[in-house]
Amino acid sequence: MDRWPGQEAVAAAPCPVDRLPRRRRNKICIAIIAVGALNFLCYTATYAVLGGDAHNGYRQVIERADGHRHAEHYVRGHFIRNPAGEAALVSEGLWIYSYLHSISMWLTSGAMIISMLVLARPHILATMRDGWVGGQTFVTVLGTLVVLVTLGAAFLFTWDFVTQLLAT
Repeated sequence: MDRWPGQEAVAAAPCPVDRLPRRRRNKICIAIIAVGALNFLCYTATYAVLGGDAHNGYRQVIERADGHRHAEHYVRGHFIRNPAGEAALVSEGLWIYSYLHSISMWLTSGAMIISMLVLARPHILATMRDGWVGGQTFVTVLGTLVVLVTLGAAFLFTWDFVTQLLAT
């Protein structure tokens, strides 16, 4: 490493993931990946059984002839029932569960990617020493992008969910 005259060598602060013992860190990452994979499998099974999810569906407030209003909740899927994605009426509780599960998919997917990045980090650092971008920079940028995209998508899904719940 080149130094300017008078510049002292400063030890880099350890990465937060390096503060945990390697075995414990790896077990935590593997557990996060397993939970995320289980969440994905449950989401896929629920999507298949319902024929879609609440995010692709909608909530409709209907006014009856007597003036009372009630909400109907629909899930819809892409190409599950027919090419147009037919909607299916479900209970409010099931619709809320489906929507919350859709939101959780973003969070667990992001956590899985970050965990995989943490597990692969030593190999990335070792193999990206002489490239046009260093391994630490690559890991930092990729991790930041994953966090921003994941939180952004979860925020948008949550915003849409709350907006639909508050619609009268």
